[in-house]
Amino acid sequence: MPAAHGPVVLPDAGPLITLAYADALDLLLKPGWPVVIVDMVLYEVMRNDTPTSAKIGAWVADRSIPIESTRTFAHYCDALAEALSQVRKANLGEIAVQEAMNALALSAPGTTGVFLFEDHKIARASFLLPDNCRKVSTRAWLLFLEGKGWIDSAADIERAAISNGRSFSRLRFPR
Repeated sequence: MPAAHGPVVLPDAGPLITLAYADALDLLLKPGWPVVIVDMVLYEVMRNDTPTSAKIGAWVADRSIPIESTRTFAHYCDALAEALSQVRKANLGEIAVQEAMNALALSAPGTTGVFLFEDHKIARASFLLPDNCRKVSTRAWLLFLEGKGWIDSAADIERAAISNGRSFSRLRFPR
C-alpha cells in the first residue's frame, strides 16, 4: 500500500453498499484522502448481481480506486480453484482489511488508516487494528462530513439509502 500524507480510507462492504444505495459513493472522497479498496471486499460486493454491485464496480473503475491485494483473498481464490466443498466465506472482508491495515502500519507507520465499517458487531468485537488505524462507522463518517460542512445532512444520506432499499443498521451511536 502506498504511503500517504493524510489518512487512508479502507471501507468494508457495508459502507460501500449503503453509499451506493444512496448514490453517494463519492462521499468517501470528500475529505480528499486516498481511498483503497481491499480485494476481498471488492469481491464480496461484486460476486453477486445486486442492486449495488454494478454501481460499486463502475465507481471503483471510473475513479481509478486502487485495489489492495491480500493473502486472504489469494487463499480464498486458491480454495475455490481447488473446489473445496467447505470454502469459508464469513468475515473474510474484515480479515482482509485487518491484513491491509497491518501492512499499512508496517509500510507507512505515520499514516492513519481509517477502517470504515457498518456491521455493529465490529464496533463491539475485539477487532484488532494497529495503533495508527481507526474504526469508523458509516454513520460516524456521515456525521464527520456534516460537521465539516461537506454535506448538508447525514440523516438525508441515510434516508436516501433506506428509501432506495438498504436495510441499514438500527444501532445508533452516541453523538
